[in-house]
Amino acid sequence: MKKPTWFKMWPLFLTIFMLWIKTYIVYKTSFDIKIENWKQELILFINPLSFLLFFFGVTLSVKEKRRIPLMYTLTFIASFILFANVVYYRFFNDFLTIPVLFQTSNMGDLGNSITELITFGDLLIFSDLLILWIALKIARRKEVIPTGITILKRDKMAYILLAVTITIVNLGLAESERPELLTRTFDREILVKNIGTYNFHIYDAVLQSKSSAQRALADGSELIEIENYLKANHRNPSEELFGVATGKNVIVVSMESLQNFVIGETIDGQEITPFLNDFIGESYYFDNFYHQTGQGKTSDSEFLLDNSLYPLGRGAVFFTHGTNEYKSTPEIIKEHGYYSSVLHANNKSFWNRDIMYQSLGYDHFFEVNDYIVNDENSVGWGLKDKDFFQQSVSHLKALPEPYYAKFITLTNHFPFELGEEDKMINEYTSNSRTLNRYFPTVRYMDDAIKDFVQRLKDEGMYDNSIIILYGDHYGISENHNKAMAQFLGKDEITPFDSVQLQRVPLIIHIPGHEGKTISTTSAQIDLKPTILHLMGIDTHNDVHFGADLFSKDKLPFTVLRDGSFITDKYVYTNNECYDKSTGEVIDGSACEPYMDKAKRELEYSDKIVYGDLLRFYNGNNFQNDIKGVNNP
Repeated sequence: MKKPTWFKMWPLFLTIFMLWIKTYIVYKTSFDIKIENWKQELILFINPLSFLLFFFGVTLSVKEKRRIPLMYTLTFIASFILFANVVYYRFFNDFLTIPVLFQTSNMGDLGNSITELITFGDLLIFSDLLILWIALKIARRKEVIPTGITILKRDKMAYILLAVTITIVNLGLAESERPELLTRTFDREILVKNIGTYNFHIYDAVLQSKSSAQRALADGSELIEIENYLKANHRNPSEELFGVATGKNVIVVSMESLQNFVIGETIDGQEITPFLNDFIGESYYFDNFYHQTGQGKTSDSEFLLDNSLYPLGRGAVFFTHGTNEYKSTPEIIKEHGYYSSVLHANNKSFWNRDIMYQSLGYDHFFEVNDYIVNDENSVGWGLKDKDFFQQSVSHLKALPEPYYAKFITLTNHFPFELGEEDKMINEYTSNSRTLNRYFPTVRYMDDAIKDFVQRLKDEGMYDNSIIILYGDHYGISENHNKAMAQFLGKDEITPFDSVQLQRVPLIIHIPGHEGKTISTTSAQIDLKPTILHLMGIDTHNDVHFGADLFSKDKLPFTVLRDGSFITDKYVYTNNECYDKSTGEVIDGSACEPYMDKAKRELEYSDKIVYGDLLRFYNGNNFQNDIKGVNNP
């Protein structure tokens, strides 16, 4: 009896079935995708199939002898995409995007971070290749391997119809569950949950093409609406502190992976950050200050610091738009006699810094070749913080004054490695090796900063310098929520708690000023105008989305890169509005007045970056327009 063509196509359907089920299993075991109802579960289950049917459909158009090899190739590609996302998600709690994949120059420096993230079980993601090979070998022995198949036109049409039907059902269910799904690109989890990992990468590719076209098609007229928005939201600087740092050196220290939850806390009775705890007592401390980084992590925090623009939702600005025109802090202060430099004992090409720093207008970049680095003084990602600061002092002394110097630390970086000789407190005890090792590296960085400040005093540089210490981004991702809940003494980490854990320390030390804690809701976007105002530089002639942290008129409002926002009373995240004082979900109407502002700021900033709009910017006209504006 002659077997139907569909039966003889069993290798194709077996391959698709295995990838489909495997992807769903990975969704449930490796990604923290929140499911709220049966419809979301159904969408999650079918969304891999909508892609796989089309993806493997190309095998129907090739010659028979090429069909099986092509099947293996496509299976490997799909499996590798899944594998890469699993490894990336394990630390960053996020999905890969094309700009991140282009950051290949970073890969050589990742070293132990990647090996720490990969587990033996990850190899199971490629197990269907072995299963397919075994199935085909058995089929050949039993002479049931399909040969001499001519795929009829009607069979191809039926296959295409099946693929189209599944895709329409998937998109229809997704749109009913999440209206305007494809216009909400701030949340990649929602996109993956509704259209799937594979389709997300296709969508990401479309966005990449669109962003590349934006610069080519952009013109200066797009700045008008943005300028009007900035004028309406302008806040005057603090009269008391404006110009307090005029002529003084400005030292900024980016504290790697430091979150606010460690400040004032202990492990086994030992302070985690004893120096910072004391330094806060003689400095301005902002305890409600948030990082706003995206996939660019430390480089994103630098971008926020120097530009007061938001990082991108996809990739790192340092890579994707490193040659844009910017009106950054180093460029502005150069006009006021300041020399600017960056000190970071890492490869100059990491995060494309050697290119980006030129675009930002830095005068000098002290990188790994400017330091003595060996096995004895290195750990994890490179030169240990104590040695880094010690060697950096000589560089600092050689700079022409006044200067603006940015230091980027390394030791408190995932996977948080530290030799026993450098551990000053015990590791924590939980189910998370990452969280356990985090505290000793934080303690080490704290001690390194203590030594650095003392050297500044010994060298007579302390009293003539404004010192700004800030956390660059989170160190512990949501993948460690169970252990984090244990440390914080909570039953669980809610979405509200997750947002609050995005707070990072900000400490501003001004010689002669007493310590003071300021609890106004603020974020990294506010650093640039704050620093410029302390230096006595007027920012009317500037495009920035932040506000002076010391201003009495500052709006207590902060937007995170994923679209979440925080005010003095509310936290909005995952489409829920929370009372900030209780952490309880409340009626969404309380957060509605801020939703448009949050979305608009991210969109306007993206337009500036994608379109390279500052190349058209005429600051003089903007300055004339903004004068006299009475802001609410």
